[in-house]
Amino acid sequence: MSPALTPARRRAAAAVLTAALLVPLAACGNDDGKDDSGKKPAGAAAPKADLTVLAASSLTDVFKTAGAAYEKEHPGTKVNFSFAGSQELAAQVKQGAPADALVTADTKTMDGLGADTGKPSVIAKNRLVIAVGAGNPKKVAELKDLSDSKLKVVLAAPEVPVGRYGEQILADQDIDVKPVSQEPNVRAVLSKVELGEADAGLVYKTDAATAADKVDAVKIPDGENAIAQYPAATLKTSEHAEAATAFVKWLSTPAAQKILRDAGFEKP
Repeated sequence: MSPALTPARRRAAAAVLTAALLVPLAACGNDDGKDDSGKKPAGAAAPKADLTVLAASSLTDVFKTAGAAYEKEHPGTKVNFSFAGSQELAAQVKQGAPADALVTADTKTMDGLGADTGKPSVIAKNRLVIAVGAGNPKKVAELKDLSDSKLKVVLAAPEVPVGRYGEQILADQDIDVKPVSQEPNVRAVLSKVELGEADAGLVYKTDAATAADKVDAVKIPDGENAIAQYPAATLKTSEHAEAATAFVKWLSTPAAQKILRDAGFEKP
């Protein structure tokens, strides 16, 4: 006959049985990575998704690099970019184009979309330069040279951020320029100079750097220049809100900021 269990032994046996019952319950936790409260634990990975990001033309090269880096850090996530002038991107947003995030080359355009976006954050800054043909054959040295009627100057349209910045700095210096054309985005301005269809054009320094073998960049003194700011925000119509928020936040991380710095963009 087995000896009677003492109270102490009964308590110990109950504790062992309780622990054995709890183990399988713990193993059957939520398969979506959430705890019993329905919340994901701190540090949980961003959800996988195919994201569409509308971005200013001047971000074309650097965002291709940034997108590849983000995808490497977040396996299963694909970042697709649609590049255009900020004013074109704003029109797309207002028309309900399917997208998840927006990055413009100025705060004015972003501010005009307050009802359609989350809270924006500036991720980078930029400055203007005068793009001229390789070797600077027309000997352009400063802003006032652009007023020479013999010089074929191309600018972005005033609705475009770089066009508005250019208009601002020319007006501040009381310089009258009659452009041979006004383009829909900064890359179109750069292309005109690259192809020799224009002698000079106002572009961002980062754009000129992408075509360093075809154009030279004439610096504009800080006191005569303008600072472009690049705000990023999620779109309220996004079907991948959590993933879009994770990408926008990533743009301010050291990894993303290094990519932007290496491309010539300045700290926000």
